[in-house]
Amino acid sequence: MRVLVTGGAGFIGSALTRVLLEEGHDVTVLDNLSTGHRSAVPEGARFIEADLADADALPDALRGHDAVIHMAAFIEVARSVEEPVLFAENNIVNSVRLLEAMRRAGVRKIVFSSSATVYGVPERLPIRETDPLGVQSNPYGASKVATEAFCAVYNQLHGFDAIILRYFNPYGPGERHEPETHVVPNFVRAVLEKRPVPLYWKGETVRDFIYVDDLARAHTAVLGLSGLQVFNVGSETGTRMIDLLREIFRIVGYETPVDDLGERAGDVMATYAWSRKLAEATGWRAQVPLAEGLARTIEGFRERR
Repeated sequence: MRVLVTGGAGFIGSALTRVLLEEGHDVTVLDNLSTGHRSAVPEGARFIEADLADADALPDALRGHDAVIHMAAFIEVARSVEEPVLFAENNIVNSVRLLEAMRRAGVRKIVFSSSATVYGVPERLPIRETDPLGVQSNPYGASKVATEAFCAVYNQLHGFDAIILRYFNPYGPGERHEPETHVVPNFVRAVLEKRPVPLYWKGETVRDFIYVDDLARAHTAVLGLSGLQVFNVGSETGTRMIDLLREIFRIVGYETPVDDLGERAGDVMATYAWSRKLAEATGWRAQVPLAEGLARTIEGFRERR
């Protein structure tokens, strides 16, 4: 299949591009490099440096492709609170520009990179795809809800195959956001640099961590599906932050101090996925246990240092 990946020079996008190539797909990466890195794009993929805001250029870039995997977005929650208009324009309006360009180019399959954020405070655990979407506490989450809605609109109006993947907490080597807001790289960097590790809620919050290669395989697994479909992508295991940190300490063989930051407004205390729907539809399952994934991540950060 000929696949175009928006945001394919980023952390998850570059891992996905590698998996697509390994599985024999023909891959084009489109990225404006505002947060991605040209060096992260695997050899064998075509690269187009372009912005989704350039609506005139998109149809030519898209023409001849069978599917789009849409990952290009701003992701910093705190920044979204400070710059909501920027997030609305980049994450929502540019996604609509992409959908419209796909329609004009005759490409009618999209896999959209969404987030478990859309559930807000969950009513039950594990979270299922049939659970209601929650009230959003920040513009980042609102942008995911809105883009999901537009994907559904293009399914209804134009017959698009629209597959929505709601990620839980991706992690792995190769993550280099600036600023870094994700817990695993922040924990790992602090421990390797022997700095105090920032910890909220005394480490009692619970999250579902999904290794980046497992997440990448979920995208390729759904390429053959049709219609409008929504899937959670998680490990189906909830892990307390304090236990995550203890596992990192075990792997590196020493401990560092903890910086107890107390409570943090807006945090959801526990989220983890029910991913059986994806398994039943495609055979996909998370394969990399947390301990193994953390060991690979730590080694990746050590190599980069």
